[in-house]
Amino acid sequence: MSIGFWQIAIVVILVVLLFGRGKISSLMGDVAKGIKSFKKGMANDGEDNAPKNISENNQDTDKKE
Repeated sequence: MSIGFWQIAIVVILVVLLFGRGKISSLMGDVAKGIKSFKKGMANDGEDNAPKNISENNQDTDKKE
């Protein structure tokens, strides 16, 4: 048994009646903001984990001693 058009239409109508159009649109806006934030975080993650020059770190520790 497959899901038909009428079953989907009834579920959509019930969801709109229960939550209202305003709440659904604000929820979709929040989801979009979350996706954008996740993509921005993933892009920044690659830049933050750049390999560092180990020889520079060793020189700094030698000067302190």
